[in-house]
Amino acid sequence: MKNFILFLASLTLLPACSSSGNRRWISSQGAIWNTLYKVTYHAGGDLSDSIVATLHDVEMSLSPFQHKSLISRINRGETDSADHHLTRIFLASQRISALSGGMFDPTVAPLVNYWGFGYDSVTTTPDSIMDLVGIRDCRLTDTGIQKKHPHTEFNFSAITKGYGCDAVGDMLRRNGCDDFLVEIGGEIRVSGHSPHGRPWRIMVDAPHESNDRIVHDEMMTISATDCGIATSGNYRNYRLTDIGKLSHTISPVTGRPVTLDTQDSDSTVLSATVIANTAMEADALATASMLMSPSAAEAMARTAGASRLILAVSTATDSLLILDSCFQ
Repeated sequence: MKNFILFLASLTLLPACSSSGNRRWISSQGAIWNTLYKVTYHAGGDLSDSIVATLHDVEMSLSPFQHKSLISRINRGETDSADHHLTRIFLASQRISALSGGMFDPTVAPLVNYWGFGYDSVTTTPDSIMDLVGIRDCRLTDTGIQKKHPHTEFNFSAITKGYGCDAVGDMLRRNGCDDFLVEIGGEIRVSGHSPHGRPWRIMVDAPHESNDRIVHDEMMTISATDCGIATSGNYRNYRLTDIGKLSHTISPVTGRPVTLDTQDSDSTVLSATVIANTAMEADALATASMLMSPSAAEAMARTAGASRLILAVSTATDSLLILDSCFQ
């Protein structure tokens, strides 16, 4: 899971007299999935109830933290059925897993639990858990999900917030709303223009280490519309152990967390920001980028159809290098 990394540049909503017809700018916000959401949209009426209903629908399909959710029941072996939410996110996960060489894989759920970053406790060993890991060995059939192993578990948390942004955006469009920004825990979907009549401006945080509070310090501000934006980072959710600092990012290849701040650190990428057609794709690509070299992450993002990749990379002299690649 990712904490807040993208941070919405402050907006001053236009007064009611600037509305077109009976439309006005409305802001809806609240708590969901152990994080916060904020939706700013131009509409003829308050859609807060529909926003909450959409988020709840996604939660009851995809949240492994909800005992009665569809994915929790699949993980327990009580059903293998797949609804439209699970179908979309499963197929997207398989695609990004293939493009990333297996670095993105929601079946690492037992490993995330084992290392203390998940929704349950696991007492078995990482080596034995690896036999259960591999979303590309799972199948979507006419009847539902076919697991690699009966004990394979799914945790789509690394893509669900982005998907939730897309789901709310789709709902807003169905209600005739084309100008909006949806943010869930830092993942964003934007469409049309902002209250100022221009593309949306989004601040990307600099990777300042903090494990107990959110620190927002601007690395850059980007202008965007009609896209999804997501950032992943290793600097806000980690554990200090006898073997060093362990990131919450778990490698599906090694079965172990990414190590930080050591001579043999697994990754030099401190944060990855992706702009793609959907927030769901951006979310998954940003997560995978944290386990890859900068050149491999760039190749993956380009092949996936992303429009931009921004990497904050640590150097041998502990300085920060920003790699900004535009593909379209």
